[in-house]
Amino acid sequence: MQFDSNLPIYTQIINLLKTQIAAGKLSGGDKLPSVRELAKELKVNPNTIQRSYQELEREGLVFTQRGMGTFVTQEQTKMQALKKSLALEVVNNFVTNMHKLGFNNKEIFTMIAELVGEEKK
Repeated sequence: MQFDSNLPIYTQIINLLKTQIAAGKLSGGDKLPSVRELAKELKVNPNTIQRSYQELEREGLVFTQRGMGTFVTQEQTKMQALKKSLALEVVNNFVTNMHKLGFNNKEIFTMIAELVGEEKK
């Protein structure tokens, strides 16, 4: 994984795991890699991974079972809320960037409608 120097590494790891959960690559009940395993894989300090896991646990997206590991929550409401939150962030960034390019909302909607219409063919 390439890390962005403008964002703390633990935040980037949180975002990576959230994306994997939202995309279904990590499902409810799946066990996350151990702190040491993921630290070795990503070439970061284990404390960084621990901090990421703690933040995800605070948000209710994962839970830890002592002696067993850290697991993705099975609460579907949490999973759906995460997916919606990430989607809204993507849409917001898209619309903001389109406005910066000089498009108004109507032009953006038209462009999206045309694109979606083409995919149906």
